[in-house]
Amino acid sequence: MSGAKDMDRNETGRREFFSRLARGAAAAVAGGVVWGGLVREGQNAPLALRPPGALSESEFLAKCIRCGLCVEACPYDTLQLAGPGSGEPTGTPSLKPREVPCYLCTDIPCTVACPTGALDLALVSTDNGRTLDVNQTRIGLAVMDYHNCIAAWGLRCDACYRACPLIDKAITLEHTRNERTGRHAMLLPKVQTDVCTGCGLCERACIVEEAAIFVLPHEVALGKVGDNYVRGWDEVDQQRVNPDGGAADQVDQSGAGALDYLNDGVLGGEVDDD
Repeated sequence: MSGAKDMDRNETGRREFFSRLARGAAAAVAGGVVWGGLVREGQNAPLALRPPGALSESEFLAKCIRCGLCVEACPYDTLQLAGPGSGEPTGTPSLKPREVPCYLCTDIPCTVACPTGALDLALVSTDNGRTLDVNQTRIGLAVMDYHNCIAAWGLRCDACYRACPLIDKAITLEHTRNERTGRHAMLLPKVQTDVCTGCGLCERACIVEEAAIFVLPHEVALGKVGDNYVRGWDEVDQQRVNPDGGAADQVDQSGAGALDYLNDGVLGGEVDDD
């Protein structure tokens, strides 16, 4: 009798063992699928806007340890850590200007707090990290959608221009004729790509339902000319083709208009009045 009971106990134990083994294997497979998804997700975040001083996306992801210290240091709750399913590498910091822009703290606490150099002080300073200059920030670049910008319709709106902390530098107003009415002027906001910090205050201030000005990473917002083109008038660029020195091409800037240039006979001789 006892032998039969022992056999039943052994059989039950064996079934439980294999059942636990199967559950463990299923959990491992599921965990592997989830983790694999997170890894793939972490390799593709082309639209993520990183904190001030962030290295290039690939370098940033290699150095960022997902510690969250930059997020804790931000006094405006601008930065958020990405969670699973967000489309960004899990645990990495980013900002969404339409919700909360970067307010460009002069002491740049988020960058200072970074322990690994993923946020590099040298990129937000004027002398390799010794003197912070928040205006050197390049989170991204503001891009205009003139099709949905009501200023481009001829309506008066300069909300993005007024919100810009570098007013008349990062965003300027361009006066142009309203071709639709033929008699009114339009004031169009224009982003200066070499000054824009990408803070997103303009995007936050835009009054239309979906912002007509929005911040994109530089790699997405800007094109690339290629090394086969050289600006001959730029001494730095000229060094690429003439490393031994030599003056950049000089252009006679007389101040004359295009019609004056043509009427003066510069292209092909004097104009015949007959």
